[in-house]
Amino acid sequence: MVFLGQAVQSKNSSTAGYSGDYRAELEDFLDILKPLIREPAVVGNEDSFFRVLQRELEELGLNVQRYHGVLVAQGTRPKELFLSAHIDRHGLLCTGPNEFQYAAFIAGNQGENMGGSTSEHMLHVIEDRFQGQRVQAHLPYTGTYLGQGEITRSFICPERQNLIFEVSGLDFVQPGTPVSFLDRLNIVNGLISAQLDNVVSAAMIIYLFQRGFQGTGLFTAQEESGRSWRYALSWFQRERLTTQRLLVLDTSPYATREDADAQQITLRHRDANGPFCAQMTQELVNRCHELKLSYGFKDEYIEAQNKTRVRPYPLGRTELGRIATATKGAISGTTLQIPTTEYHTATETAALSAIAGVLQLLMSYL
Repeated sequence: MVFLGQAVQSKNSSTAGYSGDYRAELEDFLDILKPLIREPAVVGNEDSFFRVLQRELEELGLNVQRYHGVLVAQGTRPKELFLSAHIDRHGLLCTGPNEFQYAAFIAGNQGENMGGSTSEHMLHVIEDRFQGQRVQAHLPYTGTYLGQGEITRSFICPERQNLIFEVSGLDFVQPGTPVSFLDRLNIVNGLISAQLDNVVSAAMIIYLFQRGFQGTGLFTAQEESGRSWRYALSWFQRERLTTQRLLVLDTSPYATREDADAQQITLRHRDANGPFCAQMTQELVNRCHELKLSYGFKDEYIEAQNKTRVRPYPLGRTELGRIATATKGAISGTTLQIPTTEYHTATETAALSAIAGVLQLLMSYL
């Protein structure tokens, strides 16, 4: 069973170019993703999104438990495979009168996110991308809509080392209020775009459960501020579990569309913390060969790119790498990522062929 070709938008279907059952299944997945993208989940203010996920998962008859910073859904074979995806997305936080900062990097979070962080590095890459971006304010816990505004300017404050935003239309907002990007899923010429990181992975886990996955799904908060691994690890410790079969799903940034399209699936041998479980990584490689899916290793890509860069790009510290390091390898696994461009913006872009490939690889575990 192989997905065929790259999807091209048509009047009748956003997935014309795929054939047979897989075209229908890809559309079924997009039907899950579209409404989830519209739900706010600004880092540090994920409560309302957790409740949306809990409703969807409980309707499937799963055992669903929510803990501080993590929602856990389990089927009838919970130890067979552990899937994890962080649910927080970048946004702003009101920190004073008509003052807005990048939520993941307010002072309280910076200590968590230091040391080779890709997010930290990306601040300097994305600081000019937000002018004209529509945003919407929400009540912190309930997610109740308060109003919309528009970003007129963004810049890095040298004193606070954070991305500061000037926003028109939200001068009534009080400190502590989260402000999310006004987000919709766009599908054009075989590409989808929105703030995909990492709602796309959460949608994939829901899709798998709908199709009969019986393992464990973990949905974590505050990955963008470097805290999600603590919540996931706390759950494993609470349950007195160790495993080498933790598969962490995410998106992965590439410099150009050509670089991203060089593979459907992004894997890693390691991150800046150290190596992942070699056996599970090889298992994914073997499945890619069996399913005729193209793949590439992100750590190898970064190392190759750094040979020609004046300023080396960090290898990055992932949720999985932090967990593996903290447990000295007792809890490990590997990562499975979707290659994207326009990382950490409201127009992060992925190819439908990549989405289809990752779904096919995950479905092979059913």
